[in-house]
Amino acid sequence: MEGSTEIPLVGGAGDGGTVAVELDVHGRPPLTHHHVVDGGLAGAEIYELEAAPEEGPPWLYRWRGPAPS
Repeated sequence: MEGSTEIPLVGGAGDGGTVAVELDVHGRPPLTHHHVVDGGLAGAEIYELEAAPEEGPPWLYRWRGPAPS
């Protein structure tokens, strides 16, 4: 079951936005998302996949902090 889906971003610079991700053969999105902000990949923010509350899409990406440098 491959395909893609939109997953909301919660917290950080991307709060309120969504990101389109590819699903794996089991229909699951990647466990993390590196949200690129000003400064390129060196300034990326890391979001981690979580199960969403009962309402809305089945997943969300929650902000965990800046990428290690």
